[in-house]
Amino acid sequence: MRKPLMTTLAAALAVALPSVAQARPMSMSIPLKNYGGDGAYLAVYVTDAKGAYVRTLWVAGGKAKYYKHLADWNRLSAADSKRLQGVTGASVGAGRTLKVTADLADALIDAGYEIRIDAAAEDMRDSPSEIRVPLTKAGAGKAHAGKQYIQSLTYQIQ
Repeated sequence: MRKPLMTTLAAALAVALPSVAQARPMSMSIPLKNYGGDGAYLAVYVTDAKGAYVRTLWVAGGKAKYYKHLADWNRLSAADSKRLQGVTGASVGAGRTLKVTADLADALIDAGYEIRIDAAAEDMRDSPSEIRVPLTKAGAGKAHAGKQYIQSLTYQIQ
């Protein structure tokens, strides 16, 4: 009984380790405009070429009752029971900058995937898909403008 178990374990590790090695850190800088309201809730996530949810990178804002205001992310990620594991922090104040680092699989870069950010602030208008940026090497290091609350998104792929 031990040999088949060890063989299965070795095969599983051989398949899993290359995928771990093919991930790299991506750092993001997300300065907010000075919009004059309370702290903003932000959901930073990845979608595929068809707009289907892939993964949550970060959620700024800790009260789940407000996640409904991050409408696109909330709708797309609703079936992901792990969407908040290790990826939440405080809301971001007007005029402040959110800095986030997340591990990103190499296979997502230059393959039609997008980084999206939904934004909302208390007593102000929600901004689903505030930013939609193709996840490309060419887009790294460039400032991508937001619509309402976010001044820009700049990402670096290490």
